[in-house]
Amino acid sequence: MTGRDLRVLVVDDDFMVARIHEKFVERTPGFEVVGTARTGAEAISQVEHLVPDVLLLDVHLPDFDGLEVLRRLRGDGHEVGVIMVTAERDAEVVRAALLGGAQQYLVKPFEHPALATRLEAVRASMEALGALEDVDQGAVDQASIDRAFGATLMATSLPKGLSQETAAAVVEALRVRGELSAREAGDAVGLSRVSARRYLEHFVSVGRATVRLQYGATGRPERRYSPS
Repeated sequence: MTGRDLRVLVVDDDFMVARIHEKFVERTPGFEVVGTARTGAEAISQVEHLVPDVLLLDVHLPDFDGLEVLRRLRGDGHEVGVIMVTAERDAEVVRAALLGGAQQYLVKPFEHPALATRLEAVRASMEALGALEDVDQGAVDQASIDRAFGATLMATSLPKGLSQETAAAVVEALRVRGELSAREAGDAVGLSRVSARRYLEHFVSVGRATVRLQYGATGRPERRYSPS
């Protein structure tokens, strides 16, 4: 999964809304739009033919709703990552989406950073699951398990005082640069070193980043952060 763009299928019956979401995806490093669908039937057909990694799935569609799309895909064994993207706020719908296997749920309208954060969370979940598949004889440690179960929660479980929009910007800076200090991350996204370090340390705590100490000739060692 690492090293290639994830393929995204956008499902929305409103042409203009779909186009906005396509542009948001195109602005997010590591993701590309491979198609759009306007109905539930088109969504299922496109998943079969395009084999996307991620589905941006609206709930309200002309033929049958997005929850039914999700049920049919999971019933057929499709493991595509699903982000429900909808104006629907009903608690039962949210519950059905989560129980049906959606990784994220994003309420319209939203701006690019909110979607970018959830796309990154889905990538993290896929990479964590991929790492489990590579382990010999199914033996995994607790850290690997925590990453697999916790990666999709990163976007919505930020500590108090941290914003999803800024978190997305820090994640993107990490992905582009590969390794950053807190000062470099702050310069990249317009934060103080102290604020940037709070985000970076949070990503380390949830398994989204790793940290190493770089020792210089004098002074304290510098903490260097890399994406997991």
